Amino acid sequence: MAQTKDFLLEIGCEEMPSAPLINASKQLPKLVEKALDAAGLSHGGIRVISSPRRLAAIVSDVATETEAVHEVMRGPKTQIAFDAEGNPTKAAQGFARKFGVDASELERRVDTDGNEYVFAEKNVPSAPAMPILSELGHDVIASIEWPNYRSQRWGSEHETFVRPIRWICALLGGEVVPVEYADVRSGNTTRGHRVLAPGEHVVAEPSAYEKVLEGAFVLSSERREQVIREGIAKIEAERPGSHVDTPKRTFDEVVNLCEWPTVLVGTFEEEFLKVPQEIICESMLSNQRYFPIFDEAGKLTREFVIVSNADPKVSETVVSGNERVVRPRLDDAKFFYEEDLKVSLDTFRERLANVKFQQKLGNVLQKSERIENLALAITHEARIGAKLAAASARAAHLCKADLVSSAVVEFTNQQGVMGGYYALAAGEGEDVAEGIRDHYRPRFAGDELPEGTCGCVVAVADKLDTIAGMFAIGEPPTGSKDPYALRRAAIGVVTILRDRLHVGYEPLVAAALESLADQGIEFDAGKVAEDVNAFILGRMQQMAREDGISADTVSAVSAGSVTAPDDFFALAHALEGARANDPETFENLAVAYARAAHLADASLGTELDESLMGDAEKALSQAVRTSRAAISEALEAKRLDDVIGQLASLREPIDAFFADVMVMDEDVALRENRLRLLNNLVEVFSGIANVGELARKK
Repeated sequence: MAQTKDFLLEIGCEEMPSAPLINASKQLPKLVEKALDAAGLSHGGIRVISSPRRLAAIVSDVATETEAVHEVMRGPKTQIAFDAEGNPTKAAQGFARKFGVDASELERRVDTDGNEYVFAEKNVPSAPAMPILSELGHDVIASIEWPNYRSQRWGSEHETFVRPIRWICALLGGEVVPVEYADVRSGNTTRGHRVLAPGEHVVAEPSAYEKVLEGAFVLSSERREQVIREGIAKIEAERPGSHVDTPKRTFDEVVNLCEWPTVLVGTFEEEFLKVPQEIICESMLSNQRYFPIFDEAGKLTREFVIVSNADPKVSETVVSGNERVVRPRLDDAKFFYEEDLKVSLDTFRERLANVKFQQKLGNVLQKSERIENLALAITHEARIGAKLAAASARAAHLCKADLVSSAVVEFTNQQGVMGGYYALAAGEGEDVAEGIRDHYRPRFAGDELPEGTCGCVVAVADKLDTIAGMFAIGEPPTGSKDPYALRRAAIGVVTILRDRLHVGYEPLVAAALESLADQGIEFDAGKVAEDVNAFILGRMQQMAREDGISADTVSAVSAGSVTAPDDFFALAHALEGARANDPETFENLAVAYARAAHLADASLGTELDESLMGDAEKALSQAVRTSRAAISEALEAKRLDDVIGQLASLREPIDAFFADVMVMDEDVALRENRLRLLNNLVEVFSGIANVGELARKK
């Protein structure tokens, strides 16, 4: 058993941006592990330590040499491996190539079964770890990828890294592993905090690395996060009911902007609280990486959290400096807001004619007009009262107006939000402002839906217009490519229709396509409507499966005519529940329905001649009529369990029919009458679900 030692590879460089540092921290352990395994060096766990100026991997229990290898493998029989002249056949050559030897090196031996085979033997001596790790260090550094970031060169070499490398610390136990990359040679030193512990610090061995760093005022990312969170918790405790907003993306970035964090509190002037808090917060978060503090009522306060990387002794100076820095930023936000208030939303809306939405779909003003038309169709379909319908139409009319406002041009994440503020300032009603503010929701998985009806109407209109438009011009999502986020938009449409508006999407798709056609865009309306409806149904099926509904139940309901999202999901859950409660009945019903559907002949119609019926036929006919009426009433009242119950009640008359009746009778009149009866049965089921799907085993 080879001796083991810990291995350290630290790459020290100029300050790295946060996002690529996080990405590289995920790559590094995989690259190191893959390289060690490929080299045949056994090892233990790998731990990554990072800070703005370093990326390091500590590997425990790395073997000081590879294991010697002695392998013997039996190949094909000798008569198969060599031809009559004794030359190796393709079988022998393939075996030798697979084992990594030449065919001439194969040996003939008699095995325990008495037959002669060819054997390949390979001996690989052990190799010391040091030269392997030396090469590994260089190759790992070179293999780290920096997507979306341009790598840099320095010195006289052509090798690159995201920022210039200034030092490399590489150790196997207490020995320096010679690693060279772009004129930088490894040693046994790291570097401390630029201000608190500048210069080199000796690392005696990998196990001492973290202690040396901490002594040089550098904490690991986990410890930095802990210190920052503890500091924020203390601030909140000192202000009962308060809350510090720490969005994950900004928080992660702040963790990677410091090596020895100190959590401080700054303040800004009262006058900025008159500005919408969203742009004040975004200015602080995105421009300065400050965390806003909210009071117990959820209102923004004048205080904000600063995470300093300076000497804690100068914290007062740091706070003062950051307060001076934040003022011009907030002044800009205040100026943009006040200037925007001088312009009416209708004027902003007119300017949308100069903003392109999509080359084939026109400008944003044209999109705004389509959204307004579609919003009217939605309010009609959802039977929304006149007051809310008018507010929804007005919100749809103005929903994109703020895109050309100064505040949104500067703070693009606040589109919609600022429009809501401007609407209120202009005297528009709360419903109109809410509709403008919320119409981009849900923006991502798990995001909140619009709060009110107006927001829901405009959100569906906006998303559905984009979906219909992209399909109309022949640019639907393909494979993994979805540049216009149509899948996300479709999920948003389905969710809002299911949870808030309770209407189907098919008539809304037709209305969206009609608006596109009115604009002069040419397309095959029938084909595009079919494609859009299928696309939305596909999202709905995916959501149903994610809800835990089995695939065959989803398939069965999808084959029916129930497409309104709330009814679709309710029916699927009801069918799934009924199957679970009485699986035998539903299995038998599904088999019987599948048999009926197989025999039915839609070309014969559904008109029956009762004079040709026997008792079993009459009983099934009556049961079908009764169930059809009851199902129609239950669907109208959204009693989906009753719908399932009515389908299940047909089991006995179906069984009796097939037991007593020869459907394919030689008498043409009898045969066709019975087939028409089956057509009636299938028609009742097909309006709900293809129950035959449920006969298939999971």
